[in-house]
Amino acid sequence: MTSRSVTLIDVARAAGVSKSTASNALGGSGRVSEATRERIQDVARELGYRPNTAARSLRRSSTGAIGLYLPRTGTRLDYYMNLAFGAVERAREDGLDLVLLAPGTASGGGLASRVDGVLVIDPEVDDPSVPDLLGAGVPVVTGERYLGGGVAPSGAVVCDNAASLAALLDHLAERGARRPALLVPGPGSDWAAALRTAADVWSRREGIETVVRTVPFAATPAETEAATADLIAGIPKLDAVVCAPDGAVPGVLAAAVHAGLRTGTGLLVAACVDGAAARGSSPQVTAVDLRPAEYGRACAALLSELLAGTTEPGVVRRHDWALNVRDSTAGRS
Repeated sequence: MTSRSVTLIDVARAAGVSKSTASNALGGSGRVSEATRERIQDVARELGYRPNTAARSLRRSSTGAIGLYLPRTGTRLDYYMNLAFGAVERAREDGLDLVLLAPGTASGGGLASRVDGVLVIDPEVDDPSVPDLLGAGVPVVTGERYLGGGVAPSGAVVCDNAASLAALLDHLAERGARRPALLVPGPGSDWAAALRTAADVWSRREGIETVVRTVPFAATPAETEAATADLIAGIPKLDAVVCAPDGAVPGVLAAAVHAGLRTGTGLLVAACVDGAAARGSSPQVTAVDLRPAEYGRACAALLSELLAGTTEPGVVRRHDWALNVRDSTAGRS
């Protein structure tokens, strides 16, 4: 069967349940056991069933769409594009459209007439759009916590960024680093604040100072090159640089070349966000893989469950990361 030919009755028959039970299971309503709900959802996926979003919107007075809001300076970054693709795929599986929201979308009101809920990724304290989105009257799931006050989100998906940086610094120390530096944005987001705190905790624990230098949230390679050149010139025996912003690590590599330092031996280089820039550099750069596509899927899944009423508001879910070790942290031979 194709997705257009599969009906709710087809799903019900294949699952051995009534049409109303299938409808309740797929729509998140009614009294259906979790085991039955999962079985019907599995059958629907196998058959390629897609709900009629227009009809569903009429029945529920909903739009059949969710919104995605990304950091103001982050839309050009590889990480957020992969996250968005993951969210789109997961929303589609639940019969929801996903629309990208521009800054100021909720400031004039009326957001609830356009989307049923919103994903707000890496909300920044100084972004005036975030409080408006949180107070727009629709369920909101944040990717990482919001450090500002006001209306709390309906749920969140978070990564242990402190643990990931500690693991990265441990790795650099094992490879011989004794004078590392961290290029990181200011503490206006949960992600950056966690990295800054983790660097301080790790330094005190290990007795190895980590020099912290502030760069923009979406720092360009040119900006990180200038910051790294300044560190190399001003810090004797600097032997490792960790770049937090996605896509900016080539600037660190360029600064090392200009200073006559060989990456991987003379200067260890690592990144807090894996992506095309880290994988495509020469040498390839050791980085934390935050699995952005899966992260986007997890955020969309939580919002879908909140909209369906199958999950209570206030839930916080964890998202796993992995450390990808590459030649840029080979260490001294």
